[in-house]
Formats: sequence, structure tokens, C-alpha cells
Amino acid sequence: MKIVQTVMETVARFAPDREADPLLHAGSYIGQRISRVDGNLKVSGGARFSAEFDLERLAHAAIVCSTIAKGKVASIDVSGALAAPGVSAVMTHLNAPRMKAPSLVDEGSPKSFAASNLPIMQDDRISWNGQPVAVVAAATLEQAEHAASLVRVLYEQDTAQVSFDELKAEAIPPSDIMGEPAELSIGDADTALANADVVVDHVYRTPPYNHNAIEPHATIASWDDDHHLTVFDSTQTVSGYRYALAEIFGLAEDRVRVVALFVGGGFGGKAGLWQNTVLCAAAAKMLKRPVKLALSREQVFRVVGGRTIAEQRVALGSRRNGELTALLHTGITATTTHARYAEQCTFPARHLYAAEHLFVGQKVVNLDSVANTWMRAPGESIGTFALESAIDELAHQLQIDPIEIRRINEPTTDPSQGSKFSSRHLNEAYERGAVRFGWSGRHAEPRAQRDRHWLIGQGVATAYYPVYRFPGKARVRISADGTALVQVAANEMGMGTATAQIQHAAERLGLPIDRVSLQYGDSDLPDSPMAGGSCQTVSIAASVQAAIEKAHRRLLELAGKDGGSPLAGATYEQVVAHAGGLVRGDNPNRGATYTAILKSAGQDCVEAEASARSPRELMKYSAGSYGAQFCEVRVNEESGETRISRWLGSFDCGRVINPTTVISQLRGGIIMGIGMALMEETLFDERKGRIMNPSLAEYHVPVHLDVPQIDIIYNDIPDEHTPLGAHGVGEIGITGAAAAIANAVFNATGKRVRHLPIRIEDLL
Repeated sequence: MKIVQTVMETVARFAPDREADPLLHAGSYIGQRISRVDGNLKVSGGARFSAEFDLERLAHAAIVCSTIAKGKVASIDVSGALAAPGVSAVMTHLNAPRMKAPSLVDEGSPKSFAASNLPIMQDDRISWNGQPVAVVAAATLEQAEHAASLVRVLYEQDTAQVSFDELKAEAIPPSDIMGEPAELSIGDADTALANADVVVDHVYRTPPYNHNAIEPHATIASWDDDHHLTVFDSTQTVSGYRYALAEIFGLAEDRVRVVALFVGGGFGGKAGLWQNTVLCAAAAKMLKRPVKLALSREQVFRVVGGRTIAEQRVALGSRRNGELTALLHTGITATTTHARYAEQCTFPARHLYAAEHLFVGQKVVNLDSVANTWMRAPGESIGTFALESAIDELAHQLQIDPIEIRRINEPTTDPSQGSKFSSRHLNEAYERGAVRFGWSGRHAEPRAQRDRHWLIGQGVATAYYPVYRFPGKARVRISADGTALVQVAANEMGMGTATAQIQHAAERLGLPIDRVSLQYGDSDLPDSPMAGGSCQTVSIAASVQAAIEKAHRRLLELAGKDGGSPLAGATYEQVVAHAGGLVRGDNPNRGATYTAILKSAGQDCVEAEASARSPRELMKYSAGSYGAQFCEVRVNEESGETRISRWLGSFDCGRVINPTTVISQLRGGIIMGIGMALMEETLFDERKGRIMNPSLAEYHVPVHLDVPQIDIIYNDIPDEHTPLGAHGVGEIGITGAAAAIANAVFNATGKRVRHLPIRIEDLL
């Protein structure tokens, strides 16, 4: 595998750039503020989420979770549950269907996407507090939940490893982090740090966090005999779930169908396959009838993992003019033996600053807990908190403006790879943002601004998230009635996928936008990558482009068979899509509509399916999105209360396909960053390995009064090396946000807080 990857990277590095996409600067639909195509459905209640499908003879299921962190089930008494009204079955490890253990995304089946590789209800072993040990099925949800409370479980406990602080001294480097080496060294960072004129060297700590999507995880599973499985699920990974379920139940891939038309938020928590989905399918197999299993809010905390606790050290050495001579960024995160995900908190330090000497490295400890997983901008969100706080500390110590010190250390090539940037206009984002925010009016000295009891401060931080693009397919059907249908398996999670792809397809087809539709959210459609990693828009765009180009070639072949066609004899390179058909590029008056071509050929439609070309640009260039987060806070000097009073995000994220949906995504990320900095924290009881605040009453997230008006601007400069010149924007908004708040708090109060969340007691 490593040899193949090396060969691909070598080929990509020396391969010529692809021919420029003619739509790179087109703007009839791309770049326009077009309302979401699914907007009416959602506001009218017509959008059907996973738990809202109505199947005949549907049973409702409830789960029983373990109350110990490690050990085994000594005995389980289900008699009380079976005797309860409406109950049809209770499934435990003693009677569950036989299933294979799932594969993690980086092992076994390369298509599988499980969050953990533990066997699911196949034995008596307990690996975390909250692991499902029984599933009760009944006629109604109320009956199932009542019966679940009657299940009695006795355990034999083993000593659990649940304390991060006790284990961090034993942390070891993982084999890799998202395919990159766990440690990277350029020069001699330790010596350079020791010899630096000015040094900043501190530890920054972030707690565990949990996803809290509006829609909790829900599944409806139905079997057609024992060989065809249909699952309605709130997943971000339609195709990946299909492969994982096929593997677990020993089915051919085409015997599994996963439907996820709409997903009510995910943030990474619905990307990997969790046990609840598999248990629902297993219960349906056992009962031989459809089953619905919807997790309660509390059960989402118990069964579904979140972001890991992290401790990071950032050490900066510089000359007195602000030039970095040494940058060291190390981190310890937690994972489990059955997940092995080391959250990539050191990745921003690999790409953001031109330090002469660089060392980054990560280690992990294994806890007996629910598997940790991706959460919006995994790694980069907490990594930028540490790195950007340290940069601000260095700027203050040197008495250099925080924006200026970043400009001084702006690299010309990627610091860790030496490769060119595919597109990087971070300085422009800072310049535009500083003017819009009024940064020149900021006082560099802390505690210099006040409004009666309120201390006022401004902070800034860099946002960063890499550009990803994954393989996928698309199918396009162009009909004789002048309409077009695009089909992809991907789902719509609220980010505007359907709208953006219809804009793209209409532009590339030369059709009115109301003549183009998109079918999605079904694994029976052409494979799509997950809705995560900010990759879906560009990944699908590449697939759609390939499919449309293939359809156009077929149409041109049909036109070529008609000797009287204006397109007869034209090659594909000589034509463009325009006004509902194909025309010669040198003479727009010589062409034919799709309708005319198809009718002349006696066909109702032409259909083409194609895969996107390999993402060679990501192996040849360093590709990322960037931004400048400007924040103003007000801190009450008497109570320690912190309020965000102003926010401006200035982003460099390639070409913007739809400003309406992009701005919404960027604002959403910033709001999540506000929660991360000031209120969110998963509280973990190290006596029992149990999450103590599994509800929105105790796990605090921002509400309207916590969020100011958020101003968003962007460069809108196309990246010539990515599909449509675009980058993903789903995650860049949260990065740098927590650091901007912490830096603003320091400017307001003079108190530097190096842990999150920032509490009232930190500021009194």
C-alpha cells in the first residue's frame, strides 16, 4: 500500500497540470445567491428524516447500556422485560444473530467505515460504560423503554483505564496520523529554541467534547427475507454504511440499501458506523419485521463517541524582529484500542508558519471508553487553539502587532512538505478583515478599554483546514424534453449540497437551473464520499463534471450520425454547452439543442455514469483553506462573565459556489467555536468511566443570546487546481475561533487562559 502511494505521489508531483476548467470563472449560476432547493420541504415539514419513514408492522426498540467501564456480563435477566406489555423480543449476546466484527476505515475492507472494530453484541465482554448489552423491541416506543428499564444485569468488573492524567506519562506515538507520520522534524528545533532571542513555551489543554446534532441518531431497518437489508439511517456516509453493513452481515454489497435523504446535523458524529445502527438491523433480522431504533439524547452520549481530551505543548523561539527560528508543537490525545484514532492536533503547525526549525509530534493513550471520533475540524480546531494562542503570546512579548507577526512568518512554500501551495491568499484575508473589523483601533496593552464594569478586548487568530477530495461517481441523464437529472448517493446534511450541485450541473450543461434536478441520499445511486472532511462539494463536483463530459461525448456521437447536423464532424474539444445544447466554440450560431439531437437520433434520453479523476492535485500541491478570525469580547470585571460583542470572519476558501450556503456554514462553525471556548465540556467520572452530563441541560451549547452578529467576508479567489476552483467550508469556520476568543480575553483582562472552556473563575 505504501509503495503504491509513493508511486502515485511521484507521478502526481511531475504530472502536468490538467487543462483549466472552462467553468473556473463562469458565473451564470455558480457564485450566485440561490435559495436552497430543499428549503420549502424543510420549512413545511415535507423533508423526511430517518425516523420518519412509516413501514408496515414497524416495531420500536430501546437499548440497555452497561454501567461499568470494563469487565463482562455475569448474568442478564430479561424475564421482567419479556413479560411487559407489548414486548415482542429482547436481544442480548445470548441470542443475537451472528455477525462479523466491523472493520475500521483504515483496516480490513477499504470501503468500510466503522467507528470501532469491537464485535457487536457477540460475547459477554464490556469495553466501555454505555456499551449496549440488550435491545428490547415492542409495539410502541413507550413500551420498549419501560421494558428496557426492567432488564437486570450483573457484571464482573475488571480494572478500567479511564484516567488520562494517570496514563499520559505512558503515551506512545501512533503508527501514523491520518496517513502522515506521527512525528516530523526539520532541522534542530530544540537547539534553535534554546538559542532563540525570545521564547514562548506553554501547555494548552482542551476537554472532551460531544456532538449534539438537532437530530439524534436514528435507524429503521427492514429485511426482505434474510438476504436483502434496507436501512434508513441518519448517516453522513451513505455508501460507507452500505459496505460496512454488508461486511458485518455477510451479504453482497448489492443486497444492502442505505437511505439517508436528510440528516439533521452530524458534525462527524454520524460519519462512522456505530453499534446502534447494527443492533437495529440485527433486531429486525431476529424479529423478521421492520424495527426502529432512535437513540435518546442521553444515549447519544453513551453510545456515540466525541472529541478526545488533549494536552498540547507549543514552544516558539524567535528573533527580536518576530522571525520564528523554532516551532515545536507536541500533543497527547486519548483513544481506545478498538478505535485507534489519534486526533491530528499538530497538523496546523505543519503548514502555517515559516519557522527555520520545526518539530511536531503526537502521542496517544488508550482509555477504556467509547471510541473517540471525528468532530467538526477534528484536530485542527483544538490544534489552532494552542498554536494561535502561542503566536499571540509571542506577539505580545515582542510588542509586535498579532497580524504583523503572522505576516512576517508567512511561508512561500509548505513548511513541512516543501511543495507549492495550490492557492493561498491568507495575507489578503487578514488585510481585508482588519479594515472591515477596525483592527487599527485596538489597544495593544491589556485592560486599556472599558465600558463601566465591562473590560473590552479584541483578538485575532488564523483559521486553517486542509482541502480533501475523495473518489466518487455520478450519473447524468439528459432527456429529450430538455431536462437533466443528476444522481449521486451523497446526502444533504444542511450544508446545501443539493443546491450547489444543481448550480454546477446547470452551468456545465447550459440549461436553465429549473430544468436540472438532483437525486441523492440512497446507496443504490452511484457511490459518493462521506459528507465530512469538508470534501463533499468538490468531490461530487468532480464526479458530476466527468459524467456530464461523458454524456456530452455521447450526444456529439449521435449528432455526428446526422449528416445535416451543425455539429457533424465536430470534436468534443471544439464544442461548448450553451442555451440547452451544444454549440461550436468558434461559432455559437452553429449548434443543436439536446432535444434536437435526441429526437433526431430517435432517443428519449442519453445517460452516462463516470468516476472522478484521481485527486492528483492534492499530492502535487499543499492545498488548504485559510482565514482570519476577529473577535471582540466584553468581560465583566466584577462577575467574570464573558460576552462576545463583535465577530468578523475573513476567509480564503477558494471560489464560493453559493454565498448563501457558504456564509451559513462559516457562521455555524464560528458559533460552534464560541461554544468550544466558553461553555462546552464533557464531564467524565474517572471512578466509573461514565459521562456525567449527557444532556443539553448539563452539556452547555451556545444559544441566541450567546452569539453576536457574525460578519463574514471572503476573498473568492478560485483555486485553479481544484474542481470549480472551490474548497470545502464546513469546518474552516470553527478553526482559530477559540484562540481568537482567548486572545481577546487576554487583551481585555490581562489574564492568559490556556485551557478550555474559559470559566468565570479564571477571570475573577
